Amino acid sequence: MSFAVVAPELMRVAASDLANIGSTLSAANAVAAAQTTAVQAAAADEVSTAIAALFGWHAQTYQSLSAQAASFHDQFVQTLASSGTSYWSAEATNVEQTLLNAINAPTEALFGRPLIGDGADGQTVNGVGQAGGDGGFLWGNGGNGGYSTSAGVAGGAGGSAGLFGNGGAGGTGADADVSATNGGAGGAGGNAGLIFGFGGAGGTGGSGINSFASFGGDGGAGGNSYLLGAAGAGGNGGVGLGTSGFGGTGGDGGQGGLFGNGAAGGLGGQSTDGDGGSGGSGGRAGILYGDGGDGGDGGAGRFSSGSGGAAGTAILAGNGGSGGNGASSTATSGDGFGGFGGIGGTGGLFFGNGGDGGNGGDGFDVANGGGWGSSGGSALLFGDGGAGGNGGAGGGQGANGGLGGLVIGNGGNGGIGGAGDSGNPAGGQGGNGGGAYLIGNGGWGGVGGAGDGTGDGGDGGSGGDGGGCSATAVTAPRAAPAQQPVGPAAMAVTLGSSATAATALTEVTVPPTVPAVPAAAAASCSDRTAAMADSPQRRADAGEMCPDC
Repeated sequence: MSFAVVAPELMRVAASDLANIGSTLSAANAVAAAQTTAVQAAAADEVSTAIAALFGWHAQTYQSLSAQAASFHDQFVQTLASSGTSYWSAEATNVEQTLLNAINAPTEALFGRPLIGDGADGQTVNGVGQAGGDGGFLWGNGGNGGYSTSAGVAGGAGGSAGLFGNGGAGGTGADADVSATNGGAGGAGGNAGLIFGFGGAGGTGGSGINSFASFGGDGGAGGNSYLLGAAGAGGNGGVGLGTSGFGGTGGDGGQGGLFGNGAAGGLGGQSTDGDGGSGGSGGRAGILYGDGGDGGDGGAGRFSSGSGGAAGTAILAGNGGSGGNGASSTATSGDGFGGFGGIGGTGGLFFGNGGDGGNGGDGFDVANGGGWGSSGGSALLFGDGGAGGNGGAGGGQGANGGLGGLVIGNGGNGGIGGAGDSGNPAGGQGGNGGGAYLIGNGGWGGVGGAGDGTGDGGDGGSGGDGGGCSATAVTAPRAAPAQQPVGPAAMAVTLGSSATAATALTEVTVPPTVPAVPAAAAASCSDRTAAMADSPQRRADAGEMCPDC
């Protein structure tokens, strides 16, 4: 066997020299072209003209051949230069790999894990997805989990990173068959690097089969993060098949570490003719700063749809996540129930808004078929409460808004009630607005849902209490409100037995009375604050201590 010895640096020098030669030839040909391609005849006779034309034709032919030769020369130079670069890269790679092998040998011998380098992806062995390898202790990404093909077997977990790197994604679970009627769960995502990195996403669950009580596989949980970075999203639930099949539950989102957001939960699996799966819960936020993850939406089903997942909460600073939405029923005949919304996440202790509650899904032609919305998350010290979720059609109730922060913050608005339908003619009740504590406005009450034909509309929700010690409430008297129109009934009450009021058919304007504000209102407001601080709702007797705050 023969061997070729190549010096990449000499190849690059040769390519440079050849390029210079080509440039010189091209310049010489360009100078000669002007003098040779258009030769003037020596005389006006036919012989002189023919000789001049012959020389010009030869010059043009030479220039054409020179252009082709220059093109070949350029291609040869480029090939030589790229070959030298390839040889150089190969040598550098070999040196790097040799160095890495020497560095990684001790840790691989002791722990079966390199110091620097990515973990290997998990393979499929006898139908079973294997776990991905962990990344290097110092640097490297975790390998992805293998997907399973043997019926009902879970996918492989993703490998975790070391100090720096991303976790690997979880593998997909196998679909079900007659030997295993439930789909396999998705593999969990690998954790992020201890200092920096992103968690791996959870794997998707396998599908069920058209069999009694067959379940789609649950989605895998997302990988967590640690110091800096973000967590991995939860995997989606597998699809349920058949008239009694159930969609799989979505995987939970990974949790944040010190700084970073929690991840969203996976979607619930759909069901073609049965019940949809619930969405996964959102991950908790990082301890010092970060937002909670959103809950996953529920999967749609014909008879009963999946509910949304609960949102992740913030810890010290950050916003709570939004709850997942309940899915609507896919029924076109018979009964169908919508899924409930997921609860909104709580805001951070020092500052942060509560997350919105998830909306309920629409029902179909059944009493109480509309899914209820879920309550908005509350703020703690500084921040606004989240809005309550809306109810689904079919009389689903709107949810209450979250409470505003103890110091400053507005209450969240109540959710809107779901409209009535043929199975549940009455509209759903609107949610109550969240209250404020010291400084802030209460949330609006949610509008009641409209009735359907013979059904009544739902009651609207109550507005939330305003803050007890806002600057307007304690430092200045209320401004005189504008004169209000009063209808016949109210006028009769206001003016007693007046015959004019009792028989009036048009509105009149009555100037309202403006109450005076006691001078001691500001002084007594601190007492009222102390009375309210231990309760999430306003004290009934607080108005006695500070009647005009």
